[in-house]
Amino acid sequence: MIALGIDTSNYTTSAALYNGATDEMISRRRLLTVKAGELGLRQSEAVFQHTLALPEIIGDVFTQTTLRPQAIAVSVSPCDSEGSYMPCFMCGKGTAESMAAAFGVPVRFFSHQAGHIAAALWSAGRTDLIGRTFLAFHVSGGTTEAVLVEPDEKKIFRAEKKAGSLDLKAGQAVDRVGRMLGLPFPAGAALDALSRKSERKFKIRPSMKDGSCSLSGLENRCKQMADSGEAPEDVANYCISYICAALAAMTDSLLAEYGSLPLVFSGGVTSNSLMRERFRAAYGAVFAEKGLASDNAAGLAYLGTI
Repeated sequence: MIALGIDTSNYTTSAALYNGATDEMISRRRLLTVKAGELGLRQSEAVFQHTLALPEIIGDVFTQTTLRPQAIAVSVSPCDSEGSYMPCFMCGKGTAESMAAAFGVPVRFFSHQAGHIAAALWSAGRTDLIGRTFLAFHVSGGTTEAVLVEPDEKKIFRAEKKAGSLDLKAGQAVDRVGRMLGLPFPAGAALDALSRKSERKFKIRPSMKDGSCSLSGLENRCKQMADSGEAPEDVANYCISYICAALAAMTDSLLAEYGSLPLVFSGGVTSNSLMRERFRAAYGAVFAEKGLASDNAAGLAYLGTI
């Protein structure tokens, strides 16, 4: 089976073609343009940029191969929960339905979150977890939550939120602290590199309630550190260390409740090198390949072949 995946998230236009027979993936994506000094996009602007980018991104995929899709998979909502909706996903949905009609192939609808989870499983060589129950973290600019993933006959798997951030999302915290330190948006990679220059060790007790975390105080603490003249690398280190501590507290709470389940991480924030080191060592966690941790269509293309 050969499937085309399409994803139009709030920050990335992406398409991928997956050949189930050879396990080969052709993946292309483009970050949406955010003006200097700003931390995001209005949905109307995201829709406009996706509309312009989709033909070129999909066209680029097909210039790399003579293969044609036998199915098309597309993200149509942020997650599986009832009422989950963002206008930007309608760009991908409309394109997918049009291409499915033109090729005479079926179109399958998934959530953006399902695509993230599948990209992590495929790129980490852990597709054996599909059909099993596991815990997954989706940590990005728009989402910071832990879900219980269970098999589903129609959707392949379903993800139910069990914990998350009660306020600021991890990616928002990273970008706000990054802007504070003069780093470009999105700030994840630059903040990661800066934090590695710090040798400080922080004792952190994250703010938690019923297994979920609060990250709103993180931004204020980092501002206090910066205003008091602490080194930028130490501020960056504190930011990442706090997020790791919060996710670890969430993990421990969930494992205590659900038992020793496999742990899967996806989302742009999980590209962070410190996070990968700590959670692999402590929990044997599965992470998406760095290139497929942030928004992409690869996971959707893989799901389209199942």
